[in-house]
Amino acid sequence: MWLAANRAKGPTDWNATDWRQVQRTVRNLRQRIFRASEEGNHRKVRSLQNLMLRSHANALLAVRRVTQVNRGKNTPGVDKVIVKTPRARGELVDRLGEFTPWKAKPARRVYIPKAKGKFRPLGIPVIVDRAMQAITLNALEPEWEARFEGCSYGFRPGRGCHDAIASVYNIARPNKNKKWVLDADVKGAFDNIGHEALLQAIDGFPAKELVRQWLKAGYVEEGRFHATEAGTPQGGVVSPLLANIAFHGLEAALGVKRRPSGKIGGKRALVRYADDFLVFCETEADAMAAKADVSAWLAARGMTLSEEKTRTLHLSEGFDFLGFNIRHYRARKTSRSGWKLLIKPGDEAVKRLKAKIKAEWITHRDTRTETLINRLNPVIRGWANYYRNGVSKEVFASLDNWMFQRAVRYGLRRHPKKGWTWIKARYFGRSLKSRETKWVFRDPENPALHLLNFAWTSIERHVLVKGGASPDDPRLRDYWAVRNKRRVKELSKRQRKLAEGQEGLCPHCKGSLMNDEELHIHHVKRRVDGGTDDPSNLKLVHLYCHQQVHAVGYEHADA
Repeated sequence: MWLAANRAKGPTDWNATDWRQVQRTVRNLRQRIFRASEEGNHRKVRSLQNLMLRSHANALLAVRRVTQVNRGKNTPGVDKVIVKTPRARGELVDRLGEFTPWKAKPARRVYIPKAKGKFRPLGIPVIVDRAMQAITLNALEPEWEARFEGCSYGFRPGRGCHDAIASVYNIARPNKNKKWVLDADVKGAFDNIGHEALLQAIDGFPAKELVRQWLKAGYVEEGRFHATEAGTPQGGVVSPLLANIAFHGLEAALGVKRRPSGKIGGKRALVRYADDFLVFCETEADAMAAKADVSAWLAARGMTLSEEKTRTLHLSEGFDFLGFNIRHYRARKTSRSGWKLLIKPGDEAVKRLKAKIKAEWITHRDTRTETLINRLNPVIRGWANYYRNGVSKEVFASLDNWMFQRAVRYGLRRHPKKGWTWIKARYFGRSLKSRETKWVFRDPENPALHLLNFAWTSIERHVLVKGGASPDDPRLRDYWAVRNKRRVKELSKRQRKLAEGQEGLCPHCKGSLMNDEELHIHHVKRRVDGGTDDPSNLKLVHLYCHQQVHAVGYEHADA
């Protein structure tokens, strides 16, 4: 275990942490590792990785991530320990520098629901292992960010599902030649990744033995220990990166060729999101040959294709990928090729959304309308923002009609003795968002609070991330600043206006607001001191920056 370097003497005071400096230190180290890896200077890479592993700033950022930011922050491991107070977080930072030698504990096995009634197994490490994994991630990830193939979009900084779909759009357009698709499904990918092949890939990494411990730590289910001879447990901080490393090289194995500009010039193309990937080919025979190539490549890494779920098909048949349905449709009168590509929300995705929303309507049928609306609006906003990049206008309109019927049933059930005219006047009206309709569902006690419509979300094409661009590349600082600003459209109207005025940055830590942390609105002059809700008195900040502002008695978020 490494002793934390670059730290102040004495115990860590969590509330006194200068997050602006912490993030700057870690970001600079990541960029230096990226540059050294890109230049092929392996000796320098290892030296900088050792420095990152000893960095006190990295330890602080790791503890913030696993105890405040991650969704599983309140889920304990086998030791049943969670960290919830500033004092406990400071103590955890100090412990990370004191444990020697390190001994990973087994993960706790839990299950989360998947589609079609199935369950996905997760391995939840103890909180100390999670923090150490976050430290290790910042040392290992930038090295591989300089090496990863441009076709990889899953679980990587600055990339996501929309980039994968945008890449599919560019490849699958009717005027392109690759109309046959291998829709691949790896059988239990995360559970079967070969340990030795993975460890060989990171040979020379200073924390390789730590990674080996996490892979071999096993898991506990219903009080019984189970060894892990293969796989990377889903639920660990470092597991998505390890999975990407395990799948690295698939593009080269398929013979995909790229021009110096990064554009695909060969007969095959690959789009991969973690273990979900598509291989585009020009002929059916080549798609079948690609399946054989993929199978051989996976076998060397302990994985196999699922024969039941892996398909070879023509784009005119259509298929689902990352929740979208991708298909060529006949268009003899409107397209030179006679076909048009439509990427729409998939039927299964719509079905799951309806089931989720219906459950909310039923659960809150006897509660205050305000509670119901506040539960539904984030679901509507999030789903619409995800699918706004596709051909979703008709689906949005259909969902709004379905929601209207649910709202009518809600009103009739709550007031069975009232007539339709009374219910209409109580629950429906116009809104500032859409004055052309008088059928907006509202809270009768606060008419300004209304249910969002899917159709209010405008359709916008996502701009594909260029080539192998990474946020760790210091030459692309301005490029990533612009991309982060574009993401503010995902916020609510009030938050979006504040974020745009702040150029997408948190005024306290100067980090991007769109880093997946929860956001709060901070009053520069407190309301108890006469402060108002006027935009000039408001700042949009990260939740944990907001807590620190009040914990140390700051009067301004940008103090």
